[in-house]
Amino acid sequence: MEPALREIDRDTSPLSEENLSGHESDLLPEYCQYKDEGCEFAESCLKCPFSQCIYEQPGGKQRWLKKLRDREIARLVIEEGKGVKELALIFGVSQRTVQRALRDSIKQG
Repeated sequence: MEPALREIDRDTSPLSEENLSGHESDLLPEYCQYKDEGCEFAESCLKCPFSQCIYEQPGGKQRWLKKLRDREIARLVIEEGKGVKELALIFGVSQRTVQRALRDSIKQG
C-alpha cells in the first residue's frame, strides 16, 4: 500500500487519535455524577424492593401491576366470596380476565 493511502486510512479511522481526543473515555461508576431519584416504587434505586429493575424488563411494570391485580382478585374470591361478574365490574376488566386471573392463581399455589 502506498504511504499516501495509509495516511488517508489512518486519518479516517474511527479509532484514530484525532477522533478519540474529543471524547471522554468510559468512566467507572464511582467517577460519574449519578443522581439516584428512584421511581414510583422506591425513593431510590438502592432501596428498591425488586431484585432487578422492572423498567429493564420488557413490559415489566405492566406485568407487575397485573400480578398485583390478579392477587387481589384471588384474595377477594377467597376471603370475601365475591363473584366473577362483581370482580369484573370492580376492576374494570372482562369476566374472562377474572377467570384467567383465578386460574393462574390456582396454578401458582
